[in-house]
Formats: sequence, C-alpha cells, structure tokens
Amino acid sequence: MEIKKNPKSNLENYSKIFMQIGLVLALFVTYAAIEKKTYDKSIGDLGVVNMNAEMEEDIPITERIEPVKPKTPPPPTPEKIEVVEDEKEVEETVIESTETDETEAVEVEEIVEIAEAEEVIEDVNFMIIEDAPIFPGCKGTKKELKDCFSRMVQKHFLRKFDADLPNELGLSPGKKRVFIGFKIDRQGNIVNIQARAPHPKIKDEVVKVMKLLPRMKPGKQRGKPVGVSYNIPFSLIVE
Repeated sequence: MEIKKNPKSNLENYSKIFMQIGLVLALFVTYAAIEKKTYDKSIGDLGVVNMNAEMEEDIPITERIEPVKPKTPPPPTPEKIEVVEDEKEVEETVIESTETDETEAVEVEEIVEIAEAEEVIEDVNFMIIEDAPIFPGCKGTKKELKDCFSRMVQKHFLRKFDADLPNELGLSPGKKRVFIGFKIDRQGNIVNIQARAPHPKIKDEVVKVMKLLPRMKPGKQRGKPVGVSYNIPFSLIVE
C-alpha cells in the first residue's frame, strides 16, 4: 500500500516565507549591532576634594599709635604797663598839613600838546580794497561797482586805442598781449601809468590812451581814502 504525502506538509511551499523571515532577522541583527552603545572604561575613584576648605592665614595684630601733639607754649607775659599820672605832661605829636594855602603860588610845568600822528595807509590792490574806486556813471553794490569799473576801463581802451597801429608796424600776425597798470590816487586821479607791449610805439599809445581816463571817486579802506593799484591785460590781433 503506497503512503500518500500530505501537500500541506511539503516545506517547499514555505521557502519564500522562511527566506523573508531570515532576511528580517539579519536586518534586525545588523541594526542592533549598529545601535549598540559603547562606553569608555571608568577611571578609579580619585577621592573627594573639598573646595570649601578655608585657608587659614596668620594676620598680625597691629596697634594704632596716636601721634604725640606738641605742647603749646604758654602765652608771653605782658609787658609792664606804666601808669601816667594826670599831672604829668604828655608830649603831643604835631602833624603838619600838606595842603597848600590859596595865597601860596603853585608852580605848574608847561603842558606841551603832542600832535597825534596820522595813520598812513599804503596803497591797496583793487581786488582786495574794501570800497573800490567808482568809475563815473557806475552804480550798485560793491561787487557791481567793481565789475562796472573793469568793464568801463576795457570799453575806454577799445574805443580810444588805434587798432591799425599794430598792422602798420609790420608785426607778425597773431595775438599780441599788452599789460597795463596804473594807480587811482586819493583824489581819484589816474597816475603811475605803466605798460608792457610788443613794440615801443604800442606802449606809448597805451599810456596816451590811459591818461584820457576820467577822474574817479577814490577808493576807501577802513573809511579813509587810499591809493588803489589796478592791473589789466589786453589782447591785440595782428592780421
């Protein structure tokens, strides 16, 4: 008689389950090995240290010594007071008066008046003068008066100067510089005219033209009339 094997007892049917269980166990063992904590070996007991132990220190006992005050000497014995009897005459000291009598003549030294020297202010440059000289016809503020002065001097030069003279002298073509300087004295007159030009005749012409300037109102420094120096350059075109 043949014994038939029960299909449920065949273990090959559960091979997949066993493999899964084995895999789970392997993963669990690996995880447990990774997560296992290790500790350093403990060092033996070194004893207990008491940090609150007070350090005893010998403090010497000092005694305060009060300074000895010097004894104050007794007051000096008063001098012997001499008693003057009423009958004894006491000489009085006579103080002579230093006041003079009206009848006495008093000599007085002659008083000599010293004339105060007048302060002399030197010439001031036009650029820094407090109150610039005023060209006839100019009006306005201090700055406007200065600008008007320079403008009118240039206009006077261009109107009076002989513009054909540089060409007649045979100078080389181009721009020629002329420097002019003069002074407005305390009365407003034009004096000390100086010029620097590329030709002597041009210099003479410049001086002649600047002498024709009108009389100005003099400039002032600290409220007093002073001489004012003025300088201006010009350009001449030679064709």
